[in-house]
Amino acid sequence: MATMSGSLKKQQRNTAYLMLLPAAIILLVFLITPFFMAIGLSLTDQPLVPRLITETDENGETIQRQEPANFIGSQNYGRLLRLSIFEMQPIINEDTGEVEIDEDGNPVFERARTYLRPERLEELAQINLFGTQYLIGASDAKFWFSLRNILQFVVVVVPLQTSIALGLAMLVNRKLPGMNVFRAIYFSPVVTSMAIVAVVWIFLYNPTSGFLNNMLGIINLGPYEWLDDPGSSLVSIIILSMWQGVGFQMVIFLAGLQEIPDSLYEASSLDGANRWEQFLYVTLPGLRNTTLFVIISTTILAFKLFTQVDIMTSGTGGPANSTITTTLHMVNEGFREAQRVGYASAIAVVFVVIVFVISMIQNRILQEKE
Repeated sequence: MATMSGSLKKQQRNTAYLMLLPAAIILLVFLITPFFMAIGLSLTDQPLVPRLITETDENGETIQRQEPANFIGSQNYGRLLRLSIFEMQPIINEDTGEVEIDEDGNPVFERARTYLRPERLEELAQINLFGTQYLIGASDAKFWFSLRNILQFVVVVVPLQTSIALGLAMLVNRKLPGMNVFRAIYFSPVVTSMAIVAVVWIFLYNPTSGFLNNMLGIINLGPYEWLDDPGSSLVSIIILSMWQGVGFQMVIFLAGLQEIPDSLYEASSLDGANRWEQFLYVTLPGLRNTTLFVIISTTILAFKLFTQVDIMTSGTGGPANSTITTTLHMVNEGFREAQRVGYASAIAVVFVVIVFVISMIQNRILQEKE
């Protein structure tokens, strides 16, 4: 009997491995292998278009051959991650020997380029700490701006989109006439191409003839430069992204809600629980695994922000780098502006590591709360 049981378990294990094999092959070919190839490229100065060398062969004929990429080690990572902090000195008036003051009564400091240009750095930020002015310079300021933007995007989108998706799922889970129509309406943006959605929202955000400004004009608000103002550009991208993606999370939550037995709600009702208490002590515990999946998947999707920013800002991530994302910066560096595939690969590797670490921390925290 024990032999038959062991044989059955072995057969089940082999069947499970066989069913996992297609997914494992896909992950190996399209995820793991490209990642290690990117690591290899990041250690070179590989350009997008190979450099050509003109040589003369033994017969005196001129030939051209591709110059192989040079191994440069960690130089790409050094340039990408390099930060320097300078203590800025106030300008002293030569006649009076005192610190020069501007119109607002603040001391005037030396120009940032005085510190940055010798080091070939770009200005990242200036901070006044306890009366001392500090200047932060970076070799690649756009990379750090992109990390700031994408972290802001994730921090806002993940909790808001998850909460809205849960609310919509509870709404369409009610057994009322026409609920299937509402499910289709809420989910329809998900199956619409993001490129099409972005173009439509460009017209909605138009500062002169856009629908949003026209509606706000009725109540004497606006017009607003939604995509041309650094203060509102990222917010505009966030609104669009949540509208387009919330339907996917709604469907996941809806499936989770339908797995919670009605008997639990009936028992809690008999115990005197109101709707809010049922939500806290029946619905949320029943959606633990679903919520974990939704939060982690939404986080990963949020970090991949690219298409809407690329289309709505013409690939610049403007204005003033207010919407630049790490993925967009990587594409620009590797395929558009500098065409440095090796450097773009370094950006990709660092970004993957950051997303992986955040996902693991997120998973650990959420599991501990359970």
